[in-house]
Amino acid sequence: MQRILVVDDQKDVRAMISMVLRVNHCDVVEAANASTGLKSFGESQFDAAIVDIFLDDSNGLDLIAAMRDRVPDLPVVAVSGMTAFDGASMSDDLTRVVYLQKPFRPAELMRAVAAARGAVRGEADAQGTAMAASA
Repeated sequence: MQRILVVDDQKDVRAMISMVLRVNHCDVVEAANASTGLKSFGESQFDAAIVDIFLDDSNGLDLIAAMRDRVPDLPVVAVSGMTAFDGASMSDDLTRVVYLQKPFRPAELMRAVAAARGAVRGEADAQGTAMAASA
């Protein structure tokens, strides 16, 4: 069973993501902000993380970079209601991150999680597949 950390400051979005993951047989740990997410990440091992880019207390990209400092091959799905992810590609810590635009369907979320696993394994089309799924 995959253990996935979900960090989103919107309770309803976090609950929806968690429900989809649990229905798909994942163990889920939820965090409402970056500091709680980083604390949870430090206390347990995770197979993947889903992180909102715009958090109330922090930039989600900074959180992803901090998690990647600890676990460089962590599969990550970054979610946002914004349409542009251009700045994210500027950092080496943020390569191999799959971006998913809100709102998304449950199947798109699961494809993005699979694509994130593929991206850290170096599968060439993994990120493109997830991006297409969210368009």
